[in-house]
Amino acid sequence: MGLPALEFSDCYLDSPQFRERLKSHEAELDKTNKFIKELIKDGKALILALKSLSTAKRKFADSLNDFKFQCIGDAETDDEMCIAKSLQEFATVLQNLEDERTRMIENANDVLILPLERFRKEQISAAKEAKKKYDKETEKYCGVLEKHLSLSAKKKEAHLHEADNQVDNVRQHFYEVSLEYVFKVQEVQERKMFEFVEPTRNRFESTRSEVESLMRKMKENPHEHKSISQHTMEGYLFVLEKRSFVSTWVKYYCTYHREPKRVTMVLFDPKSGGKMGEEESFILKSCIRRKTDSIEKRFCFDVEAMDRPGVITMQALSEEDRRLWMEAMDGREPVYNLNKDSQAEGMAQLDVIGFNVMKKFIYAVETRGIDEQGLYRIAGVNSKVQKLLSLAMDPKTCADVELDSPEWEIKTITSAIKHYLRVLPAPLMTYQYQRSFIKAAKMDNPEARVTEIHALVHRLPEKNRQMLELLVKHLANVASHHHQNLMTIANLGVVFGPTLLRPQEETVAAIMDIKFQNIVVEILIEHHERIFRDIPNSAGGPNNMQSNQSRRRSTENKAPSCSERPLTLFHTPTHSQKGEKRNSVADVQNSTNCNSSSSSSSSGGGSHSQTPRHSLTSNDGEPDGRQTRPSSLLNPKSRGSIPTSATTPSPTSPRSPSWPMFSAPSSPHPVSSASSDSSPVSVSGRKAIALYACKAEHESELSFIAGTVFMNVHSSREPGWLEGTLDGRTGLIPENYVEFLQ
Repeated sequence: MGLPALEFSDCYLDSPQFRERLKSHEAELDKTNKFIKELIKDGKALILALKSLSTAKRKFADSLNDFKFQCIGDAETDDEMCIAKSLQEFATVLQNLEDERTRMIENANDVLILPLERFRKEQISAAKEAKKKYDKETEKYCGVLEKHLSLSAKKKEAHLHEADNQVDNVRQHFYEVSLEYVFKVQEVQERKMFEFVEPTRNRFESTRSEVESLMRKMKENPHEHKSISQHTMEGYLFVLEKRSFVSTWVKYYCTYHREPKRVTMVLFDPKSGGKMGEEESFILKSCIRRKTDSIEKRFCFDVEAMDRPGVITMQALSEEDRRLWMEAMDGREPVYNLNKDSQAEGMAQLDVIGFNVMKKFIYAVETRGIDEQGLYRIAGVNSKVQKLLSLAMDPKTCADVELDSPEWEIKTITSAIKHYLRVLPAPLMTYQYQRSFIKAAKMDNPEARVTEIHALVHRLPEKNRQMLELLVKHLANVASHHHQNLMTIANLGVVFGPTLLRPQEETVAAIMDIKFQNIVVEILIEHHERIFRDIPNSAGGPNNMQSNQSRRRSTENKAPSCSERPLTLFHTPTHSQKGEKRNSVADVQNSTNCNSSSSSSSSGGGSHSQTPRHSLTSNDGEPDGRQTRPSSLLNPKSRGSIPTSATTPSPTSPRSPSWPMFSAPSSPHPVSSASSDSSPVSVSGRKAIALYACKAEHESELSFIAGTVFMNVHSSREPGWLEGTLDGRTGLIPENYVEFLQ
């Protein structure tokens, strides 16, 4: 197991557990120091041995080169000449090898020995100096605090006020030294990796800058970055005890749990070397503040226990500290408020508006700039991003937002997508499962990672899973264009990991887990078809699977209401299906005209309530035979056949999410009729919004998605069709697919 992360927030508590974790880091640094010392010693010995070896081999090569064969006779044979030449060539090879070895030995000191010696001198020695300073400040702070708490409450107010200011300054300086020491210890632990393996330097620099930024935030405003503790209250208290007939104040580290009202005390004094005593606990019965005139010491309060006799007198470290303990123990509101809502967080929700805003943004990105380099990595201007998001999220202005306008750059739209996800009250993948996703990413087996993440995705709340599927499929599309936009799956993981899996609190451990957040997003993108298409066997157990199946059956057997209706309620027919539909259109039309009145009543009578016949079922599960699509669209003489969606599956399919439909303000003047016998409504050029998606089947028609806004919409010569402008192109729009805006 690796070393535990040292949290900056723990420097302010200075708990026994924090001191133990700090000791483990210090022991590891001592071990590293000894290892490097031995490594330097062995390295120097190796260099000397290599030099001796090189000298011996050069001498041997010289001997081979000087050796001459004396032949018998006045001429040498070919074999004798070959032997003599081969010895000289071997000597040359040895000389060349030793030349290279010599160059390596000359660089060995600069490449190996000096960096290690520099690391020991600059880093480990610096950490040791920081420890000495930290121990010194610990002694000073504990001494000043004990002296301060021993002051009599009967002292003059001015004297007490001056003493309070003095101890506050010493305490603040101790906290700063503690933060710097913790930062230095962890920096050395991380730095030693790239001192030995250079490629890890970039990751170290990135992590170091983030940790240093967090340390500065803690220094500037520590109260905003306090850790989320499992205890209602914890900290040091001095307890009045009678030992050998003498009353004395003993320092304890105390924790309090509100639910069982359990108080736990551990004898611990940091300045004595941090030796921990035995733990004792009791159930709290009552807590009463001690009056100033009833005891000489300040900041005192009495507690009574359910399971032990007598009154226990405790002394807090300051008036503010006593107030916090009193609030925690008397059953009033807890100390820490972990719900940090803001206006932006209140506005961003996983509701109908949120879904439709995301769909519009994604559609704009995929149609306008999916090949743009640095997509999602390059940030937009913050003021423009805020303006776009506020306009798009406001029901009064959302229809006026035209994302095709040059005013909205692609980087502004992508930044708005990221900002929306960031300001949700909770991350899209929830705080509840954040640690589970990280744990899954840390698994050794790659297939096990995918399987576990697959199961976790299907445990998310329904809306969260639907929004995640919408986003991940879009990111997969972006990644498929990485040759143009340079945004690979890994790059997208870096961008969206901290957003989708942001931790509940900003800690050092959370920063260290960023790389695993990125891995989770990479797995989601790479395996999105499997993860969102298939229901895993382990996604919550049999009970959850049964509930999913029952929910799906209820969805299939019930026609969706307007608020529950998916983005599109029809599927893409195959060529053979299209032919069958065209051949049967005439038969259907006759029955449609006969049942027009019942169709109108079944669809609610509104112009936007009609949906394709083949996507709805009656309450008893049988197909609804009533025709709810405008009969003009079924007329073989009309301009187009049934509009279809090329990408959206049928809502009755278990794979398709039940996304809410875009809900636009209702027009006071209906512009369409449920019957084909009614004449086209005469309207002047106005704005209209699409209620459903439609794919054009003729050049004169327009393709669009739900939420698209058309300009200059007016009646056309074609029955059941309107004419409007989209992106500068004028074409036909199904009359019952749009609603006019005021």
